[in-house]
Amino acid sequence: MPVTTAHHLRRVEVNGVELNVAIAGGGPAVLLLHGFPHTWRLWSGTMDRLAGRYRVIAPDLRGFGASARAVEGYDAGTLAADAEALLDALGESSAAVVGIDAGVAPAVLLALRRPNLVRRLVVMEGVVGDLPGAENIVGRGLPWWFGFHAVPGLAETVLAGNEAPYINWFLDAGTLGRGVPDDIRAAFVQAYTGSEALRCAFSYYRALPTSARQIREAVAMARLTTPTMAVGSHPVGTALERQLRPIADDLVGHHLQDCGHIIPLDRPDALLALLDPFLAADLPG
Repeated sequence: MPVTTAHHLRRVEVNGVELNVAIAGGGPAVLLLHGFPHTWRLWSGTMDRLAGRYRVIAPDLRGFGASARAVEGYDAGTLAADAEALLDALGESSAAVVGIDAGVAPAVLLALRRPNLVRRLVVMEGVVGDLPGAENIVGRGLPWWFGFHAVPGLAETVLAGNEAPYINWFLDAGTLGRGVPDDIRAAFVQAYTGSEALRCAFSYYRALPTSARQIREAVAMARLTTPTMAVGSHPVGTALERQLRPIADDLVGHHLQDCGHIIPLDRPDALLALLDPFLAADLPG
């Protein structure tokens, strides 16, 4: 039976943008960064399980979910700065950082830029810019929606009024057809309904060239010294691990079988079995 832990929502201003942030538990901080088409509720079950030992912090990224619809700032560097400012605003001097999908590049960039802030790093089902190692994913061309989302003004115009079937497609594909709980599905659809909500989400894709440049510049200046775990499933698999291996001092990789892209909702028990020992490795017993 899953543990249910009370969480509370806060509005926190960082870098001139007000973020919607879910917080649960107490102890060393764990910061959770979601992707598309998610909100903080991607981590609902994960938060419940971690909150017995940690202070779990799960924001809606800028422009996503109930956070403010920022005009700009969807590149990895700005999202990393948002994460850093959020930890500072909440009084946290360090945190384990967990990122998936769109949350991967900001999490890695934060660890590269601020190794003393990121105690442990977990990244899953995303790629880190255009670093070598992900040729099996990007070599044959990025998934179709990357190009669709990247054209300014196009996707949000085409999809207006049809958000639900579009988001549902990603949720079903991301769980290999198993689907997600109805309340979470409804919350995700609501979060991405309306042209302005879609514009913000697609701005992340439009900033990918900038994010890739930021990653290249960061790895040219520093190695990834934070203890790091890369978790793959379908479709990214081991590509992220291969990207990080040449630049990381302390990296462990895992590949979950029979698991879709949305790992925290598709295989939460398998994810927690990896997170529990990794996050606790350098904490007092």
